[in-house]
Amino acid sequence: MKSPKELSVDNKIIEAIESFNLSEKAVNIAKLVIKDAEIQAVQEYGNIVSIKRLGYNDHGPVHMRTVVLNALFMLKILRDANVKMSLECEEAGTFEDSTIAVLLAGFLHDIGMSVGRQDHGLHGAYMAYPILDRILAKEFSESDIQRRVTIRSLALEAIAGHMGNRSVYSLEAGIVLIADGCDMTKGRAHITMFLAGAPKVGDIHRYSANSIEDVRILKGEEHPIRIEVEMSSEVGLFQVEEVLLGKISASPAKGLVELYALVQGEQPKRYL
Repeated sequence: MKSPKELSVDNKIIEAIESFNLSEKAVNIAKLVIKDAEIQAVQEYGNIVSIKRLGYNDHGPVHMRTVVLNALFMLKILRDANVKMSLECEEAGTFEDSTIAVLLAGFLHDIGMSVGRQDHGLHGAYMAYPILDRILAKEFSESDIQRRVTIRSLALEAIAGHMGNRSVYSLEAGIVLIADGCDMTKGRAHITMFLAGAPKVGDIHRYSANSIEDVRILKGEEHPIRIEVEMSSEVGLFQVEEVLLGKISASPAKGLVELYALVQGEQPKRYL
């Protein structure tokens, strides 16, 4: 059974994609991945590995859905700012193709955690390959083979490179990279804080995440996207400086983003 949080984010994802006024393919694929039993199962097991075995924060169904929603917010802002995606610039696909690839990558980017933390982006890519083929085949016929291959390849790039330690070159993959870094609010650390025992590897992630009150993805002033991270204490700066800032710096979308950190009661600190 899905949690109320999962169901809530599922609905927001569908609403976000419907707001793009694309063809039915994008919405249908979103509904397919939301209902897919294999995707749900591997997300849930990956979260068990992350939280119970390794002591890290949430890397499961809620996190992956949140990354999708973050990425869709950024896609909308960039589209409204007339920024074209890589597929559009290269005349290799449409905005809808980019949206589908980002959606799929977001839903699958952390499934490699079910194998382990090390190289989980690469593990996730080979695990995602047959799932992507299966999902895309339900909406794209054999005559659409070029679109299927393009979307699949783009999604795999984003999955393999979502940690920021492997180069990504498409704007779409760069958006997934930043969207992943933006999921750092204290809700991600709730279970690991509850289960905390003796100090272990990964503690700094959960304690820093537990101080993050809110992350807002907004329309920027100097650049299209403005990201504001609000925190209750300075320990949250670890998440900003060691996780989010690194991912933005590694993203092809870096020049499109403003980044601010706000410790409650202090002046905002601008990073980008």
